[in-house]
Amino acid sequence: MRYTFKTLTILALSLSFSTLFAQETPKEEDFFRINKVKVPEGPILEVGGLVTLPNGDLGISTRRGEVYIVQNPTSSKPYWKRFAYGLHEILGIAYKDGALYVAQRGELTKLIDKDMDGKADVYETIYAWPLSGHYHEYSFGPKIAADGTFLVTANVAFGDEEWWRAESRVPMRGWAMNITEDGKMTPYAAGFRSPAGIGMLDDQFYYTENQGDWVGSGGLWKVNKGDFMGHPASLRWTSRSDSPVKLQSDFFYSKMDERRIKNEQGRYIKPENRVNETFKTLFEMKKTFPELRLPAVWLPYGILGISSAEPVKIPANSFGPFAGQILVGDQGMSIISRIFMETVKGEEQGASFLFRKGFRSGVLRLAWGTDGSLFVGETNRGWGSAGDANEGLERLVYNNKVPFEMKAVRAMPDGFEIEFTKPVDRKSAEDLASYSAESFIYKYHPVYGSPPVNTEKLKISGVKVSDDGLKARIIVQNLRQYYIHTLTLDGLRSQDGFYSLIHPVAFYTLNQIPDGNKLSLKEVSTKNSETVPTTSAAAKKASTAKIPATAPESKSKSVSAKPAPVVAKAPTFKEVEGLLTKNTCLACHNATKRQIGPPFVEIAKRKYSGDKIFQLIHNPQPQNWPGYSTEMPPMPQVTKAEALKIAAWINSLK
Repeated sequence: MRYTFKTLTILALSLSFSTLFAQETPKEEDFFRINKVKVPEGPILEVGGLVTLPNGDLGISTRRGEVYIVQNPTSSKPYWKRFAYGLHEILGIAYKDGALYVAQRGELTKLIDKDMDGKADVYETIYAWPLSGHYHEYSFGPKIAADGTFLVTANVAFGDEEWWRAESRVPMRGWAMNITEDGKMTPYAAGFRSPAGIGMLDDQFYYTENQGDWVGSGGLWKVNKGDFMGHPASLRWTSRSDSPVKLQSDFFYSKMDERRIKNEQGRYIKPENRVNETFKTLFEMKKTFPELRLPAVWLPYGILGISSAEPVKIPANSFGPFAGQILVGDQGMSIISRIFMETVKGEEQGASFLFRKGFRSGVLRLAWGTDGSLFVGETNRGWGSAGDANEGLERLVYNNKVPFEMKAVRAMPDGFEIEFTKPVDRKSAEDLASYSAESFIYKYHPVYGSPPVNTEKLKISGVKVSDDGLKARIIVQNLRQYYIHTLTLDGLRSQDGFYSLIHPVAFYTLNQIPDGNKLSLKEVSTKNSETVPTTSAAAKKASTAKIPATAPESKSKSVSAKPAPVVAKAPTFKEVEGLLTKNTCLACHNATKRQIGPPFVEIAKRKYSGDKIFQLIHNPQPQNWPGYSTEMPPMPQVTKAEALKIAAWINSLK
């Protein structure tokens, strides 16, 4: 068979393109598929609670006050039956001894099907707590403790004139309550703000918190009886005789400025972030408030969520290499994050990673199916989310193929050890240019949220790769206790396929730096492909030679004409996408669709100047957007140059 030159060229190009696409790094969806669960016409789910029953059925509670039982929930044709209705915003559900328990706004309720017809006959109040009637007084749970009692958490309200300031208007707002089957309530822990994500992990109580006043960012906290979680509103009830928390409001505010400042008209001024101020951190104030509980792992705001939701532990034999780790939903960003935890010097700490994005609504509740898939309950009414739908029920299904990921990150005396799910390419793994690191922390103050502060780039001075290629230990200089350490492995590749990591960034919360042996520079690679080689003396001389201010040609008439005026061109989305991602803008905003914040096209209609947008990024004005319930946090880390470039793109939108 004869081939023409043209035919051979086409074949070569086809082969090169095939090779190129074969080398494309797989994505999340290539391993973890999101399946929509079929829902009958009529119900509007707005899932508030999920529980898998002993027979494999799924129990669902909704924000609209209904409870459903779903038979064969993992099949293509699940069967739905309404079990209970007429309840008040159920934001949690649990199963115990043949009955379902739900937390309404103002009570823990037991639902019993006495005649076994699949519908609740008895709605029994186990315990009721006060309500002031404020819209934000949500209640979450219950979760069942190891001794069979129940744990419920209660949201704070907000002020009238000081609409930004969280308040505990009635007892147990901002608290976790321990409730027995016979209706006895004992205050358990204080200092909660919006504790939507409560969970029992290995019979230990944990919860996730949302960013807000006194809460710099979301994270995962371990909760023991008597703990103070950091928000001061609930301290007004610590004088109760049954309070396990002894910290008093007066003492707290004598050490922390609550920023109650009035203007010339005698009206309170909303606290805003102060740039270049002397601030306090949670870990510094723990020395003054011993009851204060630090987060085990931070979930950086706008990157791994804005409204942290339920945490669950991955069961054995589920989700491949990640069994035993923790997944945390996020309502605002419609994502699930993953957490690896370890205990160092008696304190829990660990790394957080993005795990799966792309859910159709805000991820609030998680429950494991009997087949090892993960049910995801979703809602966004009034809260806003990155998903397109207002509610939903989906399943996350693993295809049993191993993705190339960081499996774990462990603290070392001189840096971190990173474990991978598959062997790494040794050449890329031994190149320091494959890694970068920085550390930062958040403020502890009455302002809504906090920008990352005290950010510092960290030098990586060596790396040691294990013989099997499954671990890389890096030496990181200037580790800082209690800080979040961002590790980015953009240059690292897999041994098989030369793929990039699906998620190349880890955020390690370093509560304790372990003791032990440090690596010596003799046993590590210090190669860095980004190091600029030393130029020769001749090259240096050439590079520093003076260039005439006016070239001879400039004297000719042909170049004496005035240059054409330069018209500033607005950047394209591709040109600002990196800035929008880096500064977490895309966590809350979309170009054309309303999400947690207004779409960029709506902002463009305001015709703000670039300087005005820069000011609003540093100190947002929520009153300018009254239709959005989630405040934008201050972002003073955004430079003016970055802000002006983003502003130019926004103002170019139609």
